[in-house]
This record gives sequence, structure tokens and C-alpha cells, in this order.
Amino acid sequence: MGSGIHEWPLMFFTVIGQSVAGAFVMIAAIILSGKLSADLNRKVHYSMFGLWILMGIGFLLSTMHMGSPLRAFNAFNRLGASPLSNEIATGALFFALGGLYWLLAVLNKMPVFLGKMWLMVVMVLAAIFVIATARVYQIETVPTWNNSYTLVNFILTAFLGGPILAALLLRIAGFDLQCIRRVPTLSVIALLVSVMAAISQGFELASIETPVQRAVDLVPDYGILMDIKIVAIAFGLGCWIIPLVARRNPSLVNMGIGFLLVLAGEVVGRGVFYGLHMTVGI
Repeated sequence: MGSGIHEWPLMFFTVIGQSVAGAFVMIAAIILSGKLSADLNRKVHYSMFGLWILMGIGFLLSTMHMGSPLRAFNAFNRLGASPLSNEIATGALFFALGGLYWLLAVLNKMPVFLGKMWLMVVMVLAAIFVIATARVYQIETVPTWNNSYTLVNFILTAFLGGPILAALLLRIAGFDLQCIRRVPTLSVIALLVSVMAAISQGFELASIETPVQRAVDLVPDYGILMDIKIVAIAFGLGCWIIPLVARRNPSLVNMGIGFLLVLAGEVVGRGVFYGLHMTVGI
């Protein structure tokens, strides 16, 4: 019981995976806009490598949950029928096709038209991956997970961690974040929705119980932990937004600290999620 720290590999895998998916969609949209100069377009593609490094780390962490990395291949045994198999498959496909696109693009081997089509396909895969990850946890025998909050919070991670990660990589490439000054609004809205979801779920937990345990007893510090999550994300987004309000291009330090704060906040929230695990019956 508590913060769910015992599931730390999955905490980081899900948060990193969803953040990378959201970041890829944002960067791909900017590339598809056709407004980047040839030089900046090249630099943005180089900076995308950060996405695949993080995704690789996420997958490596996920294998630790299985005891032995070799057991990860067993997750493909029931593709189509098992939510876990579908999650691993969609995640692997997103990782593979996205990474291959990046490689061909930086080597100047990607035709323009094919590259646009490829980007759109991988954007769809990114969205499917986020949804597939949420489906893994919507289990009928786990009442604290089998609800709309699971899907909503996993999608919100993509809108909270994704944009600021994308902005960080774009800033590394030399992109002027003033050009996308309205994008943080999406993350602010996502944060507000996250606050409402946390409050609503907190009330609902009081009505979930089995003959042997109550949901509210699983994470006794639910309120405090969710406050920490919200404050960390708010400060993280502030590192991005405040310079924009002052009509300045946020510094790399600002964006780096901002992303780490948002990531930390989401990890705390995901820890609460895993801490709420309970099953129906004995």
C-alpha cells in the first residue's frame, strides 16, 4: 500500500512512453506544417533522437517488471486477444517505425511525400499506443482501475509530458518557441482536467470496497500526493510559459527543469495509480 513505488519500472515506462508519444505528435505536426527552413528542419530531425533514447529507456525498464528481459517476447503470444500483447505490439511498432523514419530522414534517404505519409502513420500509432496502454489496466476484477479515470489520466500524460518534451527538443534544435506560444495552453487545460479528475476520483474511492479492504486505505496520503503532482506540473509548465509571457525564448535550462518537474509530477501521480491496485474478493 502507499505510493506504488514497488511498480517503479512500470511507472516510468508508462509516463515516458505516453510523453514520447505526445511529443512525437507535436514535433511531427510542426514538420508537416512545412514552415521550417531547410537548416532548421534538419536540426529538428536530429533533436528527435532524444525521443527514441527515452523510448528505449522506457522499454528497457518495462522488461525489468517481467523478471527477465527474455520474458518480454512472451508478451506477443496473444496478440489481438490480450491487452498486454496489444500494448507491447503497438508500442514496439511505434518505436520501430518512428525510429526508422528518423534514421532515413537524417540520412536524407526519405522522399518528401513518403516522409509526410510516414509521419502521419506514426502519429496515429502514437495515439493507439497510449490508448492500448490504458486498456491493459481496465480489468474487471480491479475496480479502482476499471474506470474512465485510467484512460483519461493516461491521455492527459501525453498532453502534459508530451508538449514540454517536444518544446525542449525543439529548443535544443534552435527553434524559437515564441512561434508556438499558444501550444502550452493545451497543457494548461490538461492540468485543469487532471485536477478535476483527481478530486472526482478521490470522492469515488470512498464508495469502492471489498469484504477485506477499502480503496481509501490503499493510498492514505492520496490528497497530499496528488497535491505534489499538481504543484510539480504547474511549476514545470511555468518554466515554459513565464518566459513566453515576457516575450522571450525560454532557455534550455528553463525547459530542462520544466520537463523534469512535469515528469516528476506525472511519476508521482502514476505511483498513486499503482498504489490503488486492489482486486474483487479475497
